[in-house]
This record gives sequence, structure tokens and C-alpha cells, in this order.
Amino acid sequence: MAAAKRFLRKALKRHGRPERIVIDGSQTNREAILTCDTADRLQDRSRRELKPIRIRQSAYLNNRIEQDHRAIKRRVRPMLGFQSVVCARVILGGIEMIHMMRKQQAKYARNPAPSLAEQFEMLAA
Repeated sequence: MAAAKRFLRKALKRHGRPERIVIDGSQTNREAILTCDTADRLQDRSRRELKPIRIRQSAYLNNRIEQDHRAIKRRVRPMLGFQSVVCARVILGGIEMIHMMRKQQAKYARNPAPSLAEQFEMLAA
């Protein structure tokens, strides 16, 4: 519960207050959202009425995101985790870049001339 509240406070501070949050069936996340939302509305000094954050709970609404990260999970699991945050950032950035090149979302992916290996060499240089 404490970790969920800490994460939510950071997200609200960084991205602002959303109208709606989609979560899985976790009651801990729901309670953290309700607690942070109530505290946020009580501390608001702008004299305007803040609407409560709507919570949408569904185990299946985030499946597209989870499926997109399946390739990362498959590569990271045999590594037994990362040694440091810097190492994780570099490795995950590389995996995501290759994934984007395969989906033709990367900068060099729009040009059909370089192969996948040539694109990787351009990015690594």
C-alpha cells in the first residue's frame, strides 16, 4: 500500500490530475488511489471543486500494453535481473529500439534500404 501511494503521488505530481485511472483488479491500487485523491482534494487551495478521480477496474483493459512488453520480459527473465539502474536503462532502451525497428516505428525503419542489422549499426555508432 505504501509503495502504491508513493508511486501515485509521484505520477500525480509529474503528470497532473487525471479524470480517470484504469487499473487491474487489485484492491491495494484502488485504496491507494482513493486515499491520495481524498488527500489531494483536501489540500487543494484553489477554491474550485475538484471532481473525484474515476477508477475503472478491469483485468483485461491493459492487455495491449502487457503484450507489447512481452518481448522485454522474455529477454530479461534469463538474465535474472539487472545489476544497476544504469544497466537496466541501457539494455531496455536497446530492446525497445529493436522492437520499434521491427514495427517500423524507428527513424531509420522508414527507409527500406538499410537492413535491420545496418539500422542497428547506424544507431550503435
